[in-house]
Amino acid sequence: MMQQASATGPAPGRRPELVPDPDVEAARIAAVRRYDILDTPPDGAFDRVASMAARLFDVPVATVTIVDTDRIWFKAAHGLEGVAEIGRDPGLCGSAILRDDAMVIPDTLKDPVAAGNPLVAGEMGVRFYAAAPITTPDGHRLGTVNVLDTRPRSITEEDTATLADLAAIVLDEMELRLSALRALRDEQARREAEQRHAEAEREAREKAERDKAAIAAFASTLQRTLLPPALPVVPGLELACHYRTASAHDVGGDFYDVFPLDGDRWAFFLGDVCGKGPEAATVTALARHTLRTATQINADPVTVLSALNTMLLTDVTAGRRFCTVLFGLLEPREDGGFTVTVATGGHPPAYHLRPDDSGAIWVRAVRPKGGMLVGAFPQAPFAQTTFALTAGESLFLYTDGLIEARTAEGAMLGDDGLTGFLHQRTGPVTATSLVEDSITLLASLPDGAGDDVALLALSVPHPHTTPHGSAAATTHTAAAPEHFGQE
Repeated sequence: MMQQASATGPAPGRRPELVPDPDVEAARIAAVRRYDILDTPPDGAFDRVASMAARLFDVPVATVTIVDTDRIWFKAAHGLEGVAEIGRDPGLCGSAILRDDAMVIPDTLKDPVAAGNPLVAGEMGVRFYAAAPITTPDGHRLGTVNVLDTRPRSITEEDTATLADLAAIVLDEMELRLSALRALRDEQARREAEQRHAEAEREAREKAERDKAAIAAFASTLQRTLLPPALPVVPGLELACHYRTASAHDVGGDFYDVFPLDGDRWAFFLGDVCGKGPEAATVTALARHTLRTATQINADPVTVLSALNTMLLTDVTAGRRFCTVLFGLLEPREDGGFTVTVATGGHPPAYHLRPDDSGAIWVRAVRPKGGMLVGAFPQAPFAQTTFALTAGESLFLYTDGLIEARTAEGAMLGDDGLTGFLHQRTGPVTATSLVEDSITLLASLPDGAGDDVALLALSVPHPHTTPHGSAAATTHTAAAPEHFGQE
């Protein structure tokens, strides 16, 4: 596809500076706009690609860039603090997208085009640059995956192929995100049309009966990330989680996340996809992305679960798999703590814990009445409940791998066993202690857990235990049945 650009006629020994064909460049910019990626918030998937590139090539800086009409915008940057974009000319990435293959500049000071780039001529002093274009199926180069070093160097053909593979991974993420946006917009349009139709029916029924109301439903989305890279810091809240797969050779179907919304609100969810392996992992990624994206349109928990239900029923990649989910919202209270709204989609109950005056642990199952499996039935109902989480109290969420673990007598731990375990706890009820004690419980059982286990705990510390309103976040991960790790 080199017909997309032409050389300007350099002197002998100089790298030709390619000039984009105006028609091809216009089509490329249209493709960039189609993916709707410019100026979007940071995303863990793209950040991980940049970090991976830096590790693989042992360089201080690696970036994922999108080339706009007049700027190079950084979707992800490893080792490049405080820079969100740079001008397109003179260009490194701007030149790289005009090539079919990867562009490698062993020494930027010896390259007449690269030498004028602010990353080369400025304080950073980039001396080595390599980039692979992020190319769409129809041939448009949206941007690049780059590695940069402050010393001249060369790379092998195998290294160049690795860089191209990373660019292909970025495109896969962008394609999935684009599918999610399209599906969400289409579903939102259908939902709005249904709402208009329902309103018309309601008005007609009011004239005849005045005793019925219409129900509008459905929003859908797509997203692909199995687990968040780390728990966020939520002011006034302690968070802890644990994730353990039953086998080091199978991808698990459990998932969880905590992420910010508008203002001071936060959302969280924990779920379990039916089955294991690559197919279940596909649904896990779809569910997590759908929940995150749907929340940005309408954060009502029941509406969010309805959107996920629709997506699992309509997306061909989901097959016939379903999942269970607990989805919740956190909103700070003026008197401290949080107002929590939790919706259920066929998931085991969460537990609300607090110590009473005698030092015993008060335990209440958070089980909204109703709420079917997600992705099993088109008109599945979901239910939600609202309560306060105040100082000294915790909320504990888990997947069924915990309650299906078997005791020494061979019986499953079950809801009663878990409730008893929570009642018998002593000491402060904190997110970290709940997760660590649950890990200890699993380790004490003869066979541990036979299924994947995901745990997510939230607690509101007493004010004197959280100076300046800080919050703690603890993450445990494990792959093999006999191994527990912490990160």
